[in-house]
Amino acid sequence: MNRIPIWVIFFSFFLLLHTTTSVDDEVKSSLISFLTKLSNNSTTKSGLLSTWNSSSFDPCLDRWPGVTCDTRNTVIRKLYLNSSNLAGQLDVGILCGVAALAASLNVLHLEYNDISGGISTEISSCKQLTHLHVSGNRLSGSLPASLAMLNNMKILDVSYNKLFGTLPDLSKISGLTVFLAENNELGGEIPRFDFSNLKLFNVSNNNLTGRIPDVHGHFAASSFLGNRYLCGDPLPKECPTSQEDNLVEKSKDSSNTQIVMFVGYFVLGLVCILLVIFMLCKRNKRKEKAHNALPKKVAAIDDHDDESVYKSSSGASIGNKAASLSRSEISAVSADQSALVSSSSVLVVLTSPEVNGLKFEDLLRAPAEMLGRGKSGSLYKVILGNGKNLVVKRIKDWAISSQEFKQRMQRLDQVKHPNVLPALAFYSSKQEKLLVYEYQQNGNLFKSLHGTDVAHVFDWVTRLEVAAKIAEALAFMHQELQDDKIAHGNLKSSNILLNKNMEPCVSEYGLIAVGNGEESSLPAKVTRAKSSSNAFKDDVYGYGVILLELLTGNLVQHNGIDLTDWVQSVLREEWTVEVFDKALISECASEERLVSLLQVAIKCVNRSPEDRPTMDQVAVMINTIKEEDERSALSYEP
Repeated sequence: MNRIPIWVIFFSFFLLLHTTTSVDDEVKSSLISFLTKLSNNSTTKSGLLSTWNSSSFDPCLDRWPGVTCDTRNTVIRKLYLNSSNLAGQLDVGILCGVAALAASLNVLHLEYNDISGGISTEISSCKQLTHLHVSGNRLSGSLPASLAMLNNMKILDVSYNKLFGTLPDLSKISGLTVFLAENNELGGEIPRFDFSNLKLFNVSNNNLTGRIPDVHGHFAASSFLGNRYLCGDPLPKECPTSQEDNLVEKSKDSSNTQIVMFVGYFVLGLVCILLVIFMLCKRNKRKEKAHNALPKKVAAIDDHDDESVYKSSSGASIGNKAASLSRSEISAVSADQSALVSSSSVLVVLTSPEVNGLKFEDLLRAPAEMLGRGKSGSLYKVILGNGKNLVVKRIKDWAISSQEFKQRMQRLDQVKHPNVLPALAFYSSKQEKLLVYEYQQNGNLFKSLHGTDVAHVFDWVTRLEVAAKIAEALAFMHQELQDDKIAHGNLKSSNILLNKNMEPCVSEYGLIAVGNGEESSLPAKVTRAKSSSNAFKDDVYGYGVILLELLTGNLVQHNGIDLTDWVQSVLREEWTVEVFDKALISECASEERLVSLLQVAIKCVNRSPEDRPTMDQVAVMINTIKEEDERSALSYEP
């Protein structure tokens, strides 16, 4: 029996060893190449490159920073390179081009660096990827269509970059739960995602166009704001009728025109016959009158005995003293009474058909309850005969003509947002200006935060949601009414009403022309905007004060101390936690998010209008905090 030479055994063992470790070497070298390119060959900016080197035998056994392996330390599952001061180029092909790594890598975190480049088509080779986080970098280029081939993807976050081009169709990825692409330069239409499966979705602040797909009510307007040419639900901006719809309408109109034409001929013929009969009857009457005429003049007297428009039907009304009106207010109405009666004084209906035919006199006669009196006028709850509750805002001392008032109300009616309370109707005359709103039974934000009989608990999530919705509503109104120079002018927590779903509704938008001689609700120590076009910055200040109320639970003025002054003094002493409402601390609200929201509030209440952010910027900041809070909540789900 021939013996095998010892050198053959050693050589075979060497070959076997080389074969079993060749894949690991390839993975190791690809990781080093990937990081080298990400860090731009710099070992100073990122300390990772100095620890990821070829002399370190194994990424798993030697526990390279940012590398997570499976339980047996044989394959790499996750790479956590977020917030690592990386400022080079992204080249996913280096990772996904290695078969062993592409088959094992599940999670890739690169967010909050300064990485440039783009996501290449080779990303599709990393078939096992479930999480891809690249937000907060300088990535450019378009998102590759090959992303749709990543069937296991659950979270895709490409937000806060410089990506452009169109969104890929990811509808075939059935398990996708999070897609975030806000604050990029993406264009084109939004493809049809599986919105019923998504938990987080945001494409705000891009250049997207067209109609928003049906989101089945899962996402609010905040997910789509900042795209000038997007339209459709949940945005308040309606889409124009498409060319196809126009053709259908024209076809319908054509057939309807023919029907109307035939009906018209018939009616015209009938009118001619009736006219002939009428003329014959009239002719006969004239003959009869001439025959029986009396030689005397008869004076036609039109004697009207109109009931006073101020008479109360039952109890108090807007038009009598029982509603606590001053004599000057009653005199103002009396001076205009004759004009009202002669012109029939029907209110101009803007929104609701339910108030069609409602007259000024009906409001004056109806039982009323005064809800409040402020600088700009009085507020009443009015109960109509049909049991419907309305709120009437009676404006005083506004030096604006009836025509200007009408134009402003009609312009405001064109700009609709679900979190801005629309006027149902209005009335304007020389002496009177009234606005009619739907009554909101849950009161306002001021009473919910500071009242003693609060029925609803305002926890952290609710307060953050309220802050986000108000910011979105104001950002939308400011954007749409920028050219008209119509700001809110009197933003405060008592003007934030709560609807039946306890969602905030900004009321009384545009009822004070700040900068045109009208008073602002800002304190005297704060620099006011010098023109109506800059009054939007006054709204930002008012919003900042509302944020401080939400965060502290304190009144704007208490025992002569101003809320903004108190917060600033506490912050100067570096006692930040002392600022927050104890109810928020007791429910373990995230201190990080509380501080972030406080920082936004401080920016808003800056005494210099020029240094305050715009409401558009504020809405982005608030929604970022809200999304971080939602992500944190998701990460704690079992």
